Amino acid sequence: MADTTGVSILGIFNADLIFRGPRLPRIGETLTGTGFAIGPGGKGSNQAVAAAKAGAAVKFISKLGQDNFGDLAVDIWTRAGVTPRVQRIAEKPTGTAFIFVNDETGDNAIIIAPGAPSTLTPADIDAEADAITGSKVFVTQLEQPVPAAARALEIAHAAGVTTIFNPAPAVAFPDELYALSDYIAPNETEAAMLTGIEPGSIDDARKAGDILLKRGARNALITLGSNGALLHNADRSVHIPVVSAGKVVDTTGAGDAFLGGFAAALSRGMDPVDAARFGCATAGIAVTRFGTAPAMPSRDEIEALLAR
Repeated sequence: MADTTGVSILGIFNADLIFRGPRLPRIGETLTGTGFAIGPGGKGSNQAVAAAKAGAAVKFISKLGQDNFGDLAVDIWTRAGVTPRVQRIAEKPTGTAFIFVNDETGDNAIIIAPGAPSTLTPADIDAEADAITGSKVFVTQLEQPVPAAARALEIAHAAGVTTIFNPAPAVAFPDELYALSDYIAPNETEAAMLTGIEPGSIDDARKAGDILLKRGARNALITLGSNGALLHNADRSVHIPVVSAGKVVDTTGAGDAFLGGFAAALSRGMDPVDAARFGCATAGIAVTRFGTAPAMPSRDEIEALLAR
């Protein structure tokens, strides 16, 4: 295997249209919100920004429209230190997302219109194969088409690159992807949809993890919200508690913060349990701030929190 460094990520960028209020309106109802903002989002883009801010050299593979939201994406990546491997196309707009944030609890609800990245194909991935094979860790999700994600995982797995598969959103995907995943990383909802087991306790999360391992994944890395995360494999099963940095104000992007931090730590050769703890600290800081990519902490901030 060639010398590899850093993290490569396949995913999408969304311009997040963020509305804050006391609750979601019912059908036919109009509510007055308490705030609005436009910010950068998309799971893959958020993970790329999180990993870059956490100290990794990051390449991000995607597509953008030729519009102002695409310019916003390039700007946020430049400021975070992410290297874009991105096509800009005229036929589709840059992706957008409606995000509602409850201004009392920080809980969120999201609708995504992926736009340009919805045209990503396996051929597009082949064109960027060097970005994947030249990395230490590869990450993807399912906001872009499944065939593109599958091809990227195939390339990474064949090259010996550590693969992290975040099956989000929980859409159907081929069973072959399990065996291409060094880490399959669902949240509670996704784990329940994939396995039929609600991981309401650590023991239940382990049962869900066993099913994911039986399907071929080497590790199950299940995020458990306020219960932290579970790293589960054939040799050990470790619960990593939340690393709190203060009052939670916005959970949007918390899972992306965790995975970005985890991938960055893995790319530096950190033990997976320590990397998961680093990921929990990354998320622990991010949820004390509003927004997604702008909330991602620096490596110095993460290490200072872990040193407490």
